Amino acid sequence: MLEVQNLSKSYRSIPAIQNVSFRVKAGEIVGYLGANGSGKSTTVKIVTGLLRPSEGRVLFRGEDIRSDLPRYRKFLGYIPEEAHLYAYMSGMEYLQLVGRLRGMSERSIAAKANQLLRLLGLESWRYSPMSLYSKGMRQRVLMAASLMHNPELLIFDEPLSGLDILSARLFKDLLQQLAANGKAILYISHVLEIVEQLCNRVLVISKGKILADASPAELARTMRLANLEKAFAQLVEQQDTLSIARELVETVQACDE
Repeated sequence: MLEVQNLSKSYRSIPAIQNVSFRVKAGEIVGYLGANGSGKSTTVKIVTGLLRPSEGRVLFRGEDIRSDLPRYRKFLGYIPEEAHLYAYMSGMEYLQLVGRLRGMSERSIAAKANQLLRLLGLESWRYSPMSLYSKGMRQRVLMAASLMHNPELLIFDEPLSGLDILSARLFKDLLQQLAANGKAILYISHVLEIVEQLCNRVLVISKGKILADASPAELARTMRLANLEKAFAQLVEQQDTLSIARELVETVQACDE
């Protein structure tokens, strides 16, 4: 379905990612993990067609996405990390805009938009400007927008941000249902517990390079660790957060003496 081949991207000769390669198959949920500055965002921008790589290419169904980006985006559903929406628009107007950009018929747009807003608890807000929406409500609008055109490939970048417990649980169930229906899903998140529960495979990136590509259980087992969180911390040489926390407390207390 999606194949990333030897992607590299540099900014002013400074490499952001180097030789990044992976695949996401139909029916698969692949987690993409990395600390801040590791290269996750650069990868996502290239895969969604927002950024051109310095080297390498992205294939969808065996074809380079840059050969016809508008066509590729008809098969792509995307929830970005930041919910940049047109605040003056209502949720309904935004979904109508997305549907038209994806070439959907007006009849299909109306039916799907109303149904998605109802299922996501936004029916009573559908004609209100999104400037009045909470962060979680805006995130649910993005969720609906990503699904409007029944895409084959879904890229979710920190999709649980701002969602309440019930909405987050709904989203997790939704991911599993989408995968069961043959959708290919690339899931970017810092919540390792959720990644461990949902993802078939996990990619770990650090300093622009892929360090691991395995199932969460296999990764933890290979490294002889109890869970994905400990495996991730060891792979990216994460700082000893407990020691740092203790030093922070000691610093704060010392300042009061």
